[in-house]
Amino acid sequence: MTLEQALAFGVLVGTVALFIWGRLRYDLVAMLGLLAGIVLGVVPTEEAFSGFSDEIVIIIASALVVSAAVERTGIVETLVRPLEPYMRTTGAQVAVLGGAVTALSAFIKNIGALAIFIPLAMQFSRRSKTPVSRLLMPLSFGSLLGGLVTLIGTSPNIIVARMREEILGEPFGMFDFTPVGLGLAVSGVAFLAVGWRLLPEQRRGKAQDAFELEDFTTEATLPSGSPFENKTVADLEKLAEDDVTVVAIIRERWRRYVPASHWVLFAGDVLVLEGDANELKKLMDKARLQLVGHKELPEEPLQADEIGVVEAVVLDRSRLVGASAEMLQLRQRFRVNLLAVRRAGRRIAQRLRRVRFQPGDVIVLQGALDTMPETLADLGCLPLAQRNIRLGERRRAALSIPILAIAMILVAFQLVPVAVAFFGAATLIVLTGALTLRETYETIPWPIILLIGALLPLSEAVQRTGGSDLIAGFLSNLAVGLPPIGALAITLIVAMAVTPFLNNAATVLVMAPVAAGVARNLALSPDPFLMAVAIGAACDFLTPIGHQCNTLVMGPGGYRFGDYWRLGLPLSILVVVVGSGLVALFWPLR
Repeated sequence: MTLEQALAFGVLVGTVALFIWGRLRYDLVAMLGLLAGIVLGVVPTEEAFSGFSDEIVIIIASALVVSAAVERTGIVETLVRPLEPYMRTTGAQVAVLGGAVTALSAFIKNIGALAIFIPLAMQFSRRSKTPVSRLLMPLSFGSLLGGLVTLIGTSPNIIVARMREEILGEPFGMFDFTPVGLGLAVSGVAFLAVGWRLLPEQRRGKAQDAFELEDFTTEATLPSGSPFENKTVADLEKLAEDDVTVVAIIRERWRRYVPASHWVLFAGDVLVLEGDANELKKLMDKARLQLVGHKELPEEPLQADEIGVVEAVVLDRSRLVGASAEMLQLRQRFRVNLLAVRRAGRRIAQRLRRVRFQPGDVIVLQGALDTMPETLADLGCLPLAQRNIRLGERRRAALSIPILAIAMILVAFQLVPVAVAFFGAATLIVLTGALTLRETYETIPWPIILLIGALLPLSEAVQRTGGSDLIAGFLSNLAVGLPPIGALAITLIVAMAVTPFLNNAATVLVMAPVAAGVARNLALSPDPFLMAVAIGAACDFLTPIGHQCNTLVMGPGGYRFGDYWRLGLPLSILVVVVGSGLVALFWPLR
């Protein structure tokens, strides 16, 4: 071992040790590793920041922006709703929801797909009395399996495609992962449909309340041309699956009626609606209702990304107490719109602008985001933790579906590179208003971007100094005497074992060159070994920390660290056995 190799290994081992230690954030650890590499001369200064200009960064950031826009369309829930009558058993719910999130994860980032399905699973749990702990972990694992199917489904696929280009001169294509990934996804979901029995009974998680919002009251006008003009109250409530209630109808400018379910709705009716904020938003979009409180703010107009919605609680000494929005002239004096009110233990059926606020009321206000903190302080309100409240949004989210489809077609037929296609898709999504610039920047996982940008030069340094060949030689010696598929299985297992400690992106950056070296030493093709690394790095089913999807469901599902082994260990064995066989079948070892 040369001095340069020893220094490269020292930096790598130190970085891995800090990852495992866990006291410092992984992005900071990666930056410290890069800095150490520069100081010790392992990473040339002129190449120190080349990782941040790599197309991997563009693909991952763009794919997440596209995922966020698709999530806002509500198309997934629309497609799943008709299947609800067939989802009467826990196994059927796991099969349908798990299959749906798996399929969606093939086309958008798996973390984005899972975020779409968590609230949906919570709703099914409440309606069917199924413990949510039996649903959420299978959804997480299904999203990881679905990410294996295409290039953009998960970060390891994107990174291993880039590493193949360095090693063999050509990256993996969009659907090169499909034969193996699809087989693993189908077999994995089939296992989850029966394996959910290994999970614990319901435990209420600390974060579960974040997905079980209490009902708000808001007002919406039924405009002429709405599909629910001349339909009944029951028809409108059925559209929302009874998650939204028509509390009152305002007619003849001021007359308030408490309607029966058979009442007919007319153009111009003002409907007082009660329900979860996001369910209210979905109903308004589907029925083409117009939010009453959503009006242009006075004085100079604001750009869409300057306007936001904030949830706040009215404090005891607030100037709102005992007064109404109409009395205080909220829009004229404070430049905010009142969109909704929630009052514990009491239904609000009167006009919102005339509701006299009480201490403890939760209100949804719309206004300029840069002045909102001062406005809330002036009103005597305490902002709540940011939640996904979408009342008052003006969106063209549906455009994100054809934009994504066009990007996929361009990549599939190799008309443009992946990075260009998805960067263009993300740009068009912002341009069309499906996401604002502010939301776009919030969507991009900047810690992951820093991690990848900092670790790429370190990975290249280990390769350049010959360190990867040394590790590959060690693993090759372990595989001596085994059939080629045994060496492939060892590579997959090592990648799967390392992922909980390194993060899946870091695992690929470290393991891909090693896997290619193992293949070279054994006179085998590198492609199946690179595929094995991608599978192993994407399939962390044993811990809640190796992948963001597992972490995301831990709180809402009430899971403990050891719960992941119950379902994850047999699923991991299945992936190793089936995955090794499928890789050898579709990517010949010799």
